[in-house]
Amino acid sequence: MIETRTLKKRDIYLNRLIAFQDTEPVKVVTGIRRCGKSSLLQLMAMHLRESGISDNQIIEMNFESHYFNRMSADEFYEYVKQKVLPEKRMYLFFDELQRIPGWEETVNSFRVDFNCDIYITGSNACLLSSEYATYLSGRCVEIKMLPLSFREFLYFHDFEVKESEGLLGGKRLQVFDKQGERYDLRDTFEAYMRLGGMPGIAEVGLDQERALVLLDGIYSTVIVRDILEREKRRGQKSITDPVLLRKIILFLADNIGSNISVSSIGNVLVNEGLLECEGRKGVPSAHTVQAYVNALLESYFYYDIKRFDIKGKEYLRTLGKYYIVDMGLRNYLLGFRNRDSGHALENVVYFELLRRGYDVAIGKVDNSEVDFVATKAEEKLYVQVTESMTNEEVRKRELAPLQKINDNYEKIVLSLETGLDSSYEGIKSLSIVDWLLAE
Repeated sequence: MIETRTLKKRDIYLNRLIAFQDTEPVKVVTGIRRCGKSSLLQLMAMHLRESGISDNQIIEMNFESHYFNRMSADEFYEYVKQKVLPEKRMYLFFDELQRIPGWEETVNSFRVDFNCDIYITGSNACLLSSEYATYLSGRCVEIKMLPLSFREFLYFHDFEVKESEGLLGGKRLQVFDKQGERYDLRDTFEAYMRLGGMPGIAEVGLDQERALVLLDGIYSTVIVRDILEREKRRGQKSITDPVLLRKIILFLADNIGSNISVSSIGNVLVNEGLLECEGRKGVPSAHTVQAYVNALLESYFYYDIKRFDIKGKEYLRTLGKYYIVDMGLRNYLLGFRNRDSGHALENVVYFELLRRGYDVAIGKVDNSEVDFVATKAEEKLYVQVTESMTNEEVRKRELAPLQKINDNYEKIVLSLETGLDSSYEGIKSLSIVDWLLAE
């Protein structure tokens, strides 16, 4: 039995797993390495025990353990078979399962041979969500996991947010630590923007140097194990140059939220002598760049976002944007700086929208751009992100694209400095920090 008493809850993901408990699909948790997937399986097992499932109905295997990682697929099957109780519902938890060659057929056999409910994580070393679906013939459901939200960051660092009355009326949020000492809410948000939301940061505290050591380990593991070694195991030869890979990583980190094409990345690399040209016209090797970028997307290190024509109601093939999964990783790569803090805020808002279950695109309306068009079911939300709404020229620039949209869906501008007005012609002006903390 794995010790779980000290684990912090990740209710947004745990509730999604619980919603699929005892259903046929295999539950597959995906996301960047060290974002909390293993802990989520432990939390789910703890939930089962608390709901009356006995220990001998739960089988937990972490394939990064030396005890399990040298198993063959047949040995894996026999190990589980010996522990399965006849006439009992079994709950199977397999962490980092991709380390076992042929695991997919074995898991399918468990589904057929036993009365069981199966939960899997795999870092992105060998597997993508699309590959899971292929291996399991579509009989799986994916839970996509991200690093900590700002609200989770405060909880993991033992801060409590309390609401109080402002001097001039209205509500204001304040932050307190376990000893009851009060902290400025913006200071804690600044810490989140600097250190990021990797759960392991909470174990070293809000210490910048120790956090950077931890982030260095995460970065190295993702790049070496989840990209370079993965390509080697798959027999691929498209990603072999760690120097080139790091250059592309740095380029994308430096250009989050900017309009980027594969050719623009290639041009920069050619100019720096890191990439050869192909063809008579000296065109950068686009397929080489694309292979490296795809590997970074597949490892969940970066996410790409497409453009959507709001009036034409169709996705466009023109320039997209890339966002990095964690701001701490970006600061580890580039150092701490403030010169593009607007794009950094965009980055945080993008992933918060994903956490809240939205599909997200860039909005195009005439020649203007809306930072995010977020949709789910019958709901749609238009979002602009800026540092401040106190300057009249900035207000006009941020409001203009939203004012061109004629439908009645909610339109908001998120900023650190909202100014005095809470809305402009029905467009809400909200504090980005308050919005991140909203339920």
